[in-house]
Amino acid sequence: MSSETLFRRITDYAARADPYPLYTELREHGVARQEDGSYLVGTYDEVVQLLHDPRISSDALSRADADEELLREEAAGLVPAFIGLDDPEHERLRGIAMRPFGPPHSPGRIDALQDDIARIAGELIDGFDGREEVDLVDDFAYPLPVTVIGRLLGIPSGDMGQLRQWTDIMIASLDFAPDEDPAVKRRRGREAGRDMADYLGDLAASRRDHPSDDLLSALVGDPGPEGAFSHEELKSTAVLLLIAGHETTVNLITNGALTLMRYPEAAARLRNDPGLMPSAVEELLRYEPPVQLLPQRSPLTDIEVAGVTVPRGAPLILVLAAANRDPLRFPEPDRFDPVRRDNQHLGFGSGVHSCFGAPLARVEARIALTALLARLGEDAHPVEDPPPYRRSPVLRGPRHLLVRR
Repeated sequence: MSSETLFRRITDYAARADPYPLYTELREHGVARQEDGSYLVGTYDEVVQLLHDPRISSDALSRADADEELLREEAAGLVPAFIGLDDPEHERLRGIAMRPFGPPHSPGRIDALQDDIARIAGELIDGFDGREEVDLVDDFAYPLPVTVIGRLLGIPSGDMGQLRQWTDIMIASLDFAPDEDPAVKRRRGREAGRDMADYLGDLAASRRDHPSDDLLSALVGDPGPEGAFSHEELKSTAVLLLIAGHETTVNLITNGALTLMRYPEAAARLRNDPGLMPSAVEELLRYEPPVQLLPQRSPLTDIEVAGVTVPRGAPLILVLAAANRDPLRFPEPDRFDPVRRDNQHLGFGSGVHSCFGAPLARVEARIALTALLARLGEDAHPVEDPPPYRRSPVLRGPRHLLVRR
């Protein structure tokens, strides 16, 4: 098939269970111009180069095909999250958000969560007792990180159901299904995002007069040297923290559990030596990254990538999962090796937009997978392999993972 159809084939739901042959095809082409004028990049060196290139923008308004509705929302003062901005504004907003969230300003916040994470994981696994089958997504991989981020932000547990509905709509807007109008999905996603932002904004405002020890209180009460968020900036950042704080971790835990069931020798080794789990988590981030590709990039000027000129404003899609299996960077890239050395994967991206929640995700995955291996037993296996996957080609992972013990 033509390389110009690669993105269409990658985003086709039929490829969700195993997109890796298509990623191999992409690497063979280096940079692949698509039928819609976008450019796919999947080789390790080129993706790293572009992630660190200041000429590459993350701002959707820099694209030649910028959405008119997005332009109108920008003009109306609806502030995008810092993940979709460029420096210096990205650096300012990220700096304010990071100050209370973790290192270097608040190094103890994530470490202090470890006992609580282990307790939540243990309680969830206790719920498996007496059941021959469990759904590792609904019964474990989803409630664990969503409970942690909810408590971290200070969200009442009774409100998490509504927040999940909004999240699902927003994630669905990232799907590229050709049979659905993308403008309609984007509009629904933005409406859900506004509703979530209003809710979190009201909750944050209540913390000004009644602060507690949660992250929202810290964001409104301790601006730091970078200054303070405006109310709209606070709302968009809170949405980002909530969604990024659990959605990718759900996939990391679920993909990890499935991989370990597919590699029983590796699972046995980790069960016998839990000290190897941090290395295994890094390998899972390479082997089955929860974020497969970054669709919102564009050059601010004409650039050359692997001998191909990518024009200013062209959509540039960086396929992290393809780069993570580049044989020029990783020996035997299609083999899961829990003690792989020199594992500079792109599971959390790289450069100024690298995942700010990576420390929390690593801790959650390590604790969750260690607990699962210890409690599920050697005979645990997926009822269906491959399992049904989520629709999104960006945030890729099983929608359900039924496991029989």
